[in-house]
Amino acid sequence: MERRTIGAAALDVGAIGLGCMPMSWGYTESQRSLDSSLRAVHTALDRGCSLLDTADMYGPFTNELLVGRVLKERRADAFVSTKCGLLVGEQHIVANGRPGYVKRACDASLRRLQTDRIDLYQLHRPDPEVPIEETWGAMAELVAAGKVRSLGLCAVGARAVRPARAARTERRPGGRARPRSRMHDGTLAQLERIQQVFPVSSVQAELSVWSPEPLEALLPWCESRGVGFLAAMPLGNGYLTGTLTPGQGFEPEDLRARHPRFTAEMMAANQPVVAGLRRIGARYGATPGQVALAWTLAQGRHVVPVPGTKKERWAAQNAKAVELTLTREDLAEIAALPPARGSWY
Repeated sequence: MERRTIGAAALDVGAIGLGCMPMSWGYTESQRSLDSSLRAVHTALDRGCSLLDTADMYGPFTNELLVGRVLKERRADAFVSTKCGLLVGEQHIVANGRPGYVKRACDASLRRLQTDRIDLYQLHRPDPEVPIEETWGAMAELVAAGKVRSLGLCAVGARAVRPARAARTERRPGGRARPRSRMHDGTLAQLERIQQVFPVSSVQAELSVWSPEPLEALLPWCESRGVGFLAAMPLGNGYLTGTLTPGQGFEPEDLRARHPRFTAEMMAANQPVVAGLRRIGARYGATPGQVALAWTLAQGRHVVPVPGTKKERWAAQNAKAVELTLTREDLAEIAALPPARGSWY
Protein backbone atom coordinates (compact mmCIF):
# COMPACT_ATOMS: atom_id res chain seq x y z
CA MET A 1 0.00 0.00 0.00
CA GLU A 2 1.02 3.60 -0.58
CA ARG A 3 2.59 5.13 2.52
CA ARG A 4 1.98 8.59 3.96
CA THR A 5 3.65 10.56 6.71
CA ILE A 6 2.13 12.23 9.76
CA GLY A 7 3.61 15.37 11.30
CA ALA A 8 7.07 16.85 11.42
CA ALA A 9 8.45 13.59 12.80
CA ALA A 10 7.45 11.95 9.49
CA LEU A 11 5.64 9.05 11.14
CA ASP A 12 5.09 6.41 8.46
CA VAL A 13 1.62 4.85 7.98
CA GLY A 14 -0.45 3.21 5.29
CA ALA A 15 -2.45 5.69 3.23
CA ILE A 16 -5.71 4.25 4.60
CA GLY A 17 -6.20 3.43 8.27
CA LEU A 18 -8.74 1.41 10.22
CA GLY A 19 -11.25 2.91 12.63
CA CYS A 20 -11.88 0.28 15.32
CA MET A 21 -14.73 2.02 17.17
CA PRO A 22 -17.61 0.16 15.42
CA MET A 23 -16.27 -3.12 16.78
CA SER A 24 -17.17 -2.11 20.34
CA TRP A 25 -19.20 1.09 20.49
CA GLY A 26 -21.55 3.48 18.70
CA TYR A 27 -23.00 1.19 16.04
CA THR A 28 -25.34 -1.80 15.75
CA GLU A 29 -24.67 -3.97 18.78
CA SER A 30 -26.42 -7.06 17.42
CA GLN A 31 -23.91 -7.27 14.56
CA ARG A 32 -20.80 -7.21 16.73
CA SER A 33 -18.62 -10.28 16.95
CA LEU A 34 -15.22 -10.54 18.59
CA ASP A 35 -13.96 -13.12 16.12
CA SER A 36 -15.23 -11.12 13.14
CA SER A 37 -13.65 -7.95 14.49
CA LEU A 38 -10.29 -9.62 15.05
CA ARG A 39 -10.35 -10.91 11.49
CA ALA A 40 -11.13 -7.39 10.25
CA VAL A 41 -8.09 -5.97 12.05
CA HIS A 42 -5.81 -8.72 10.73
CA THR A 43 -7.17 -8.20 7.22
CA ALA A 44 -6.49 -4.47 7.39
CA LEU A 45 -2.91 -5.06 8.56
CA ASP A 46 -2.38 -7.69 5.87
CA ARG A 47 -3.29 -5.08 3.25
CA GLY A 48 -1.08 -2.35 4.62
CA CYS A 49 -3.65 -0.38 6.65
CA SER A 50 -1.22 0.04 9.52
CA LEU A 51 -2.91 2.85 11.47
CA LEU A 52 -5.33 1.36 14.01
CA ASP A 53 -7.46 4.08 15.58
CA THR A 54 -9.09 3.39 18.95
CA ALA A 55 -9.82 5.20 22.25
CA ASP A 56 -10.20 4.33 25.91
CA MET A 57 -13.83 5.50 25.87
CA TYR A 58 -14.89 3.03 23.16
CA GLY A 59 -16.73 0.34 25.07
CA PRO A 60 -15.53 1.86 27.36
CA PHE A 61 -12.14 0.13 27.42
CA THR A 62 -13.19 -2.99 25.49
CA ASN A 63 -12.02 -1.63 22.13
CA GLU A 64 -8.46 -1.17 23.38
CA LEU A 65 -8.56 -4.69 24.81
CA LEU A 66 -9.62 -6.03 21.41
CA VAL A 67 -6.86 -4.15 19.59
CA GLY A 68 -4.40 -5.33 22.22
CA ARG A 69 -5.09 -8.96 21.32
CA VAL A 70 -3.89 -8.24 17.79
CA LEU A 71 -0.93 -6.12 18.89
CA LYS A 72 0.32 -8.94 21.09
CA GLU A 73 0.95 -10.89 17.88
CA ARG A 74 1.62 -8.13 15.33
CA ARG A 75 2.96 -5.03 17.07
CA ALA A 76 5.57 -4.44 14.36
CA ASP A 77 2.88 -4.25 11.66
CA ALA A 78 0.75 -1.64 13.41
CA PHE A 79 0.77 2.09 14.07
CA VAL A 80 -1.24 2.48 17.28
CA SER A 81 -3.44 5.54 17.71
CA THR A 82 -5.56 5.92 20.82
CA LYS A 83 -7.19 8.79 22.71
CA CYS A 84 -7.78 10.11 26.21
CA GLY A 85 -9.82 12.89 27.78
CA LEU A 86 -13.37 11.53 27.89
CA LEU A 87 -15.09 9.54 30.64
CA VAL A 88 -18.21 7.51 29.87
CA GLY A 89 -21.00 7.16 32.45
CA GLU A 90 -24.39 5.48 32.29
CA GLN A 91 -26.12 8.40 30.60
CA HIS A 92 -23.39 10.94 30.00
CA ILE A 93 -19.90 11.62 28.68
CA VAL A 94 -17.67 14.17 30.41
CA ALA A 95 -14.24 15.58 29.62
CA ASN A 96 -11.29 15.18 31.97
CA GLY A 97 -8.08 16.96 31.03
CA ARG A 98 -6.40 17.04 34.43
CA PRO A 99 -2.71 16.22 34.05
CA GLY A 100 -2.75 13.48 36.68
CA TYR A 101 -5.68 11.77 35.03
CA VAL A 102 -4.09 11.97 31.56
CA LYS A 103 -0.98 10.17 32.82
CA ARG A 104 -3.01 7.45 34.56
CA ALA A 105 -5.15 7.02 31.44
CA CYS A 106 -2.04 6.52 29.31
CA ASP A 107 -0.70 3.81 31.62
CA ALA A 108 -4.07 2.05 31.57
CA SER A 109 -4.22 2.20 27.76
CA LEU A 110 -0.72 0.74 27.49
CA ARG A 111 -1.80 -2.22 29.65
CA ARG A 112 -4.95 -2.86 27.64
CA LEU A 113 -3.13 -2.50 24.31
CA GLN A 114 -0.36 -4.85 25.51
CA THR A 115 2.37 -2.53 24.27
CA ASP A 116 5.09 -0.36 25.77
CA ARG A 117 4.42 2.65 23.54
CA ILE A 118 1.58 4.48 21.82
CA ASP A 119 2.50 5.82 18.39
CA LEU A 120 -0.08 8.62 18.39
CA TYR A 121 -1.82 9.79 21.57
CA GLN A 122 -4.76 12.06 20.86
CA LEU A 123 -6.73 14.39 23.08
CA HIS A 124 -10.29 13.33 22.44
CA ARG A 125 -11.90 16.47 23.84
CA PRO A 126 -10.43 19.44 25.74
CA ASP A 127 -11.70 19.87 29.28
CA PRO A 128 -13.42 23.27 29.63
CA GLU A 129 -12.35 23.34 33.30
CA VAL A 130 -8.64 22.84 32.57
CA PRO A 131 -6.45 25.11 30.39
CA ILE A 132 -5.62 23.06 27.33
CA GLU A 133 -1.94 23.97 27.74
CA GLU A 134 -1.88 22.04 31.04
CA THR A 135 -3.42 18.95 29.47
CA TRP A 136 -1.11 19.12 26.46
CA GLY A 137 1.89 19.64 28.71
CA ALA A 138 1.08 16.43 30.58
CA MET A 139 0.79 14.60 27.26
CA ALA A 140 4.17 16.02 26.21
CA GLU A 141 5.68 14.57 29.39
CA LEU A 142 4.49 11.15 28.21
CA VAL A 143 6.53 11.65 25.05
CA ALA A 144 9.58 12.54 27.14
CA ALA A 145 9.01 9.40 29.21
CA GLY A 146 9.04 7.23 26.08
CA LYS A 147 5.46 6.05 26.52
CA VAL A 148 4.15 8.01 23.53
CA ARG A 149 5.77 8.91 20.21
CA SER A 150 3.59 11.80 19.03
CA LEU A 151 0.51 13.85 19.95
CA GLY A 152 -2.71 14.68 18.12
CA LEU A 153 -5.91 16.64 18.71
CA CYS A 154 -9.45 15.65 17.77
CA ALA A 155 -11.34 18.62 16.37
CA VAL A 156 -14.69 19.65 17.76
CA GLY A 157 -17.33 21.34 15.62
CA ALA A 158 -19.00 24.50 16.92
CA ARG A 159 -22.31 22.86 17.77
CA ALA A 160 -23.28 25.58 20.21
CA VAL A 161 -23.02 28.44 17.72
CA ARG A 162 -26.36 29.66 16.45
CA PRO A 163 -26.85 29.13 12.70
CA ALA A 164 -27.22 32.85 12.05
CA ARG A 165 -23.80 33.48 13.59
CA ALA A 166 -22.12 30.26 12.47
CA ALA A 167 -21.57 31.34 8.89
CA ARG A 168 -20.23 34.29 7.03
CA THR A 169 -20.27 34.85 3.31
CA GLU A 170 -17.41 33.81 1.06
CA ARG A 171 -17.30 34.55 -2.64
CA ARG A 172 -16.37 31.71 -4.95
CA PRO A 173 -14.55 32.17 -8.26
CA GLY A 174 -17.06 33.48 -10.77
CA GLY A 175 -18.81 35.70 -8.26
CA ARG A 176 -21.08 33.14 -6.59
CA ALA A 177 -21.43 33.62 -2.86
CA ARG A 178 -21.71 30.81 -0.35
CA PRO A 179 -21.83 30.68 3.44
CA ARG A 180 -18.54 29.85 5.13
CA SER A 181 -18.70 27.44 8.04
CA ARG A 182 -17.00 28.53 11.24
CA MET A 183 -17.42 25.18 12.94
CA HIS A 184 -13.67 24.66 13.46
CA ASP A 185 -12.72 28.16 14.59
CA GLY A 186 -12.49 27.03 18.21
CA THR A 187 -10.23 24.11 17.30
CA LEU A 188 -7.94 26.36 15.26
CA ALA A 189 -7.52 28.66 18.25
CA GLN A 190 -6.69 25.67 20.48
CA LEU A 191 -4.17 24.38 17.96
CA GLU A 192 -2.33 27.68 17.95
CA ARG A 193 -2.10 27.55 21.73
CA ILE A 194 -0.89 23.98 22.14
CA GLN A 195 1.55 24.28 19.26
CA GLN A 196 3.50 26.63 21.55
CA VAL A 197 3.76 23.86 24.17
CA PHE A 198 4.64 20.81 22.07
CA PRO A 199 4.38 20.08 18.33
CA VAL A 200 1.04 18.82 17.05
CA SER A 201 1.56 15.79 14.81
CA SER A 202 -2.02 15.27 13.70
CA VAL A 203 -5.56 16.60 13.76
CA GLN A 204 -8.53 14.27 13.49
CA ALA A 205 -11.89 15.50 12.23
CA GLU A 206 -14.75 14.27 10.13
CA LEU A 207 -14.07 14.74 6.42
CA SER A 208 -16.08 13.20 3.59
CA VAL A 209 -17.91 14.01 0.38
CA TRP A 210 -20.96 15.02 2.41
CA SER A 211 -19.03 16.69 5.26
CA PRO A 212 -16.33 18.77 3.51
CA GLU A 213 -16.15 21.61 6.07
CA PRO A 214 -12.49 20.98 7.08
CA LEU A 215 -11.41 21.90 3.55
CA GLU A 216 -12.10 25.56 4.29
CA ALA A 217 -9.68 26.23 7.14
CA LEU A 218 -8.70 23.18 9.17
CA LEU A 219 -7.05 21.21 6.37
CA PRO A 220 -5.07 24.22 5.08
CA TRP A 221 -3.86 24.92 8.63
CA CYS A 222 -2.49 21.38 8.87
CA GLU A 223 -0.92 21.44 5.42
CA SER A 224 0.88 24.74 5.99
CA ARG A 225 2.43 23.44 9.22
CA GLY A 226 3.31 19.92 8.20
CA VAL A 227 0.62 18.43 10.44
CA GLY A 228 -1.09 15.19 9.44
CA PHE A 229 -4.85 15.02 9.05
CA LEU A 230 -6.81 11.91 10.04
CA ALA A 231 -10.12 11.94 8.17
CA ALA A 232 -12.71 10.44 10.49
CA MET A 233 -15.94 9.00 9.07
CA PRO A 234 -14.83 9.32 5.42
CA LEU A 235 -17.71 7.03 4.45
CA GLY A 236 -20.33 9.20 6.15
CA ASN A 237 -21.11 6.66 8.88
CA GLY A 238 -21.76 4.11 6.14
CA TYR A 239 -24.11 6.24 4.08
CA LEU A 240 -21.66 6.87 1.23
CA THR A 241 -21.18 3.13 0.69
CA GLY A 242 -24.66 2.96 -0.86
CA THR A 243 -25.56 -0.02 1.33
CA LEU A 244 -28.05 1.79 3.59
CA THR A 245 -31.73 2.06 2.70
CA PRO A 246 -33.82 5.13 3.59
CA GLY A 247 -36.22 4.21 6.36
CA GLN A 248 -34.40 1.03 7.35
CA GLY A 249 -34.15 2.15 10.96
CA PHE A 250 -31.31 1.70 13.45
CA GLU A 251 -31.01 0.01 16.83
CA PRO A 252 -31.44 2.41 19.78
CA GLU A 253 -27.74 2.46 20.76
CA ASP A 254 -26.64 3.16 17.19
CA LEU A 255 -25.48 6.80 16.95
CA ARG A 256 -27.26 7.11 13.59
CA ALA A 257 -30.63 6.60 15.28
CA ARG A 258 -30.34 10.16 16.64
CA HIS A 259 -28.57 11.89 13.74
CA PRO A 260 -30.62 14.34 11.64
CA ARG A 261 -29.07 13.07 8.40
CA PHE A 262 -30.26 9.53 9.07
CA THR A 263 -33.97 10.18 9.25
CA ALA A 264 -35.84 8.42 6.45
CA GLU A 265 -36.58 11.79 4.82
CA MET A 266 -32.97 13.00 4.83
CA MET A 267 -31.54 9.65 3.73
CA ALA A 268 -33.87 9.74 0.74
CA ALA A 269 -33.07 13.39 0.02
CA ASN A 270 -29.31 12.67 -0.03
CA GLN A 271 -29.50 9.76 -2.47
CA PRO A 272 -28.18 11.95 -5.34
CA VAL A 273 -24.84 12.14 -3.51
CA VAL A 274 -24.54 8.34 -3.46
CA ALA A 275 -25.81 8.11 -7.05
CA GLY A 276 -23.02 10.42 -8.18
CA LEU A 277 -20.37 8.31 -6.45
CA ARG A 278 -21.88 5.16 -7.92
CA ARG A 279 -21.83 6.68 -11.40
CA ILE A 280 -18.12 7.49 -11.13
CA GLY A 281 -17.33 4.11 -9.61
CA ALA A 282 -19.01 2.32 -12.51
CA ARG A 283 -16.35 3.72 -14.82
CA TYR A 284 -13.60 2.06 -12.77
CA GLY A 285 -15.29 -1.07 -11.46
CA ALA A 286 -15.28 0.51 -7.99
CA THR A 287 -17.92 0.83 -5.27
CA PRO A 288 -19.37 4.18 -4.12
CA GLY A 289 -17.46 3.77 -0.87
CA GLN A 290 -14.16 3.31 -2.68
CA VAL A 291 -14.82 6.47 -4.69
CA ALA A 292 -15.57 8.33 -1.44
CA LEU A 293 -12.26 7.15 0.04
CA ALA A 294 -10.37 8.03 -3.15
CA TRP A 295 -11.85 11.54 -2.94
CA THR A 296 -10.57 11.87 0.63
CA LEU A 297 -7.11 10.66 -0.36
CA ALA A 298 -7.06 13.26 -3.13
CA GLN A 299 -7.42 16.14 -0.65
CA GLY A 300 -3.71 16.12 0.21
CA ARG A 301 -0.68 13.96 0.83
CA HIS A 302 -1.02 14.70 4.54
CA VAL A 303 -4.54 13.21 4.67
CA VAL A 304 -5.12 9.66 5.93
CA PRO A 305 -8.75 8.48 5.84
CA VAL A 306 -9.72 6.24 8.75
CA PRO A 307 -12.87 4.34 7.75
CA GLY A 308 -14.44 2.33 10.55
CA THR A 309 -15.71 -1.20 10.18
CA LYS A 310 -16.17 -4.41 12.11
CA LYS A 311 -16.30 -6.72 9.07
CA GLU A 312 -13.41 -8.39 7.28
CA ARG A 313 -15.13 -7.91 3.91
CA TRP A 314 -15.39 -4.14 4.27
CA ALA A 315 -11.84 -3.80 5.63
CA ALA A 316 -10.51 -5.48 2.47
CA GLN A 317 -12.73 -3.37 0.22
CA ASN A 318 -11.71 -0.13 1.92
CA ALA A 319 -8.01 -0.98 1.58
CA LYS A 320 -8.42 -1.50 -2.16
CA ALA A 321 -9.60 2.11 -2.57
CA VAL A 322 -5.96 3.21 -2.48
CA GLU A 323 -5.61 1.78 -6.00
CA LEU A 324 -8.23 4.20 -7.38
CA THR A 325 -6.90 7.56 -8.57
CA LEU A 326 -9.61 10.04 -9.49
CA THR A 327 -9.04 12.38 -12.42
CA ARG A 328 -9.52 16.13 -12.32
CA GLU A 329 -12.80 15.58 -14.17
CA ASP A 330 -13.94 13.02 -11.58
CA LEU A 331 -13.19 15.44 -8.76
CA ALA A 332 -15.04 18.23 -10.55
CA GLU A 333 -18.03 15.93 -10.98
CA ILE A 334 -18.04 15.21 -7.25
CA ALA A 335 -17.71 18.92 -6.46
CA ALA A 336 -20.80 19.55 -8.60
CA LEU A 337 -22.96 17.09 -6.64
CA PRO A 338 -25.70 18.70 -4.56
CA PRO A 339 -24.58 19.43 -0.98
CA ALA A 340 -25.88 17.05 1.63
CA ARG A 341 -29.18 18.04 3.20
CA GLY A 342 -29.99 17.99 6.89
CA SER A 343 -28.05 19.50 9.75
CA TRP A 344 -25.23 17.22 10.82
CA TYR A 345 -25.27 18.67 14.31
